[in-house]
Amino acid sequence: MINLPIAFTERMKHQLGTEADAFFQALQEPATRGLRRNPMRGTDSWLPEGTEGRIPWAQDGYYLSESSNAGNLIWHEAGAYYIQDPGAMLPAEVLNARPGEYILDMCAAPGGKSTQIACAMQGQGILVANEVVPKRCAILSRNLERMGVTNALCISMTAEQLSMRWPECFDAVLVDAPCSGEGMFRKAPETMESWSPEIADGCIQRQKDILSHSSRLVCPGGRMVYSTCTFHREENEGMMEWFLNAFPEFELESFQLPGIDGHTGMATCYPHRIHAEGQFVALLRKRGTYSRMPWAEEVTVTDRGVLQNIQKFSDMVISPIYKLGNTFFHLQNCPVLAGIKTLRAGLQLGELRGKLFIPDHAFALSWTPPHIPVCTLSETDALRYMAGEMIPVQEDCSGYVLAAFHGLVLGFGKVTAGNMKNHYPKGLRRQLEASVG
Repeated sequence: MINLPIAFTERMKHQLGTEADAFFQALQEPATRGLRRNPMRGTDSWLPEGTEGRIPWAQDGYYLSESSNAGNLIWHEAGAYYIQDPGAMLPAEVLNARPGEYILDMCAAPGGKSTQIACAMQGQGILVANEVVPKRCAILSRNLERMGVTNALCISMTAEQLSMRWPECFDAVLVDAPCSGEGMFRKAPETMESWSPEIADGCIQRQKDILSHSSRLVCPGGRMVYSTCTFHREENEGMMEWFLNAFPEFELESFQLPGIDGHTGMATCYPHRIHAEGQFVALLRKRGTYSRMPWAEEVTVTDRGVLQNIQKFSDMVISPIYKLGNTFFHLQNCPVLAGIKTLRAGLQLGELRGKLFIPDHAFALSWTPPHIPVCTLSETDALRYMAGEMIPVQEDCSGYVLAAFHGLVLGFGKVTAGNMKNHYPKGLRRQLEASVG
């Protein structure tokens, strides 16, 4: 049983009236869990044990049992699915990303909503996944890689810096704002220890600042989704009232999803009404005729030797190619990145060491992996591979190969004399559970 803060309890009694008892009862029940299948990497046959019914409002979402070990299986590490609260899947669904669009996820870590948006974009267009906190941005970058996302920029900037750099350059912006986190009380009771009415007041000021700058990034005719994981009306409906008064060029736009009524342009997931943790979402439209501002683009790599080295790994022409630090990457219409703290750019292809091209782990996990031999591993060898061990192989091949399990690419290996040297990144290696469900 969780002991709710008294100030929170009193406020929610006033906020929900006759529904308050049902709300408090729901908070004493187990938290909901969910996973979202990666349609570009996984299939339904790879769903783990404990996967239950479909989440009505999420195209690829499934409920997950409380006891499921889905997060410690090969499928998860290889990006077949992303474990995510069912309510947290709602903002990206409301955003309704489309292939070819330019989209910004302003507060993107740890990456659930960014990877959900990327799946909807199907590798077409540009997703800028931004996280101002560097350590959280590193986690975001890792999840983009794990899920095979090829069209994202992972950056670490403030909303103000971005608003000055790329004004009106985005078709859609998601602002999943830092909040008081009341919607996580059931899922993570420890969050109540740091909760206070004063914390909520501080969040309100940050939300106003982020929204103010984010509004300048949306092109005329474009849209913005604002979301939180709190029940606090001042951070939710009250924030939208303030925003519309401060920025009259925006208006709320109604939306409807299965199980979600957004006819006012806003919706709140209360756990006694909806099978999910707490989540608020609002859809805003910027008035005007659609007109996205262009941005200055990076200079492409033209060195023929480099391009030929990279092209050896693909049966399709990879173009354009750019360079960030020592890493070569592919992204359509890449903006100039000077002055932008960039952790990951597009599809990281690899780097040159002397005259030798070393492919990047992200290249293997991409939705269009390299055109090289595939070594199919047993479950035992797949677990050994992800722990960093050398693997004996039966296939008659040599050089770089793709290590795969049940058709799911795990990463690169390099075969010599019947043994596959492990190229799974050292920072990702760990022991996983033997059962795949």
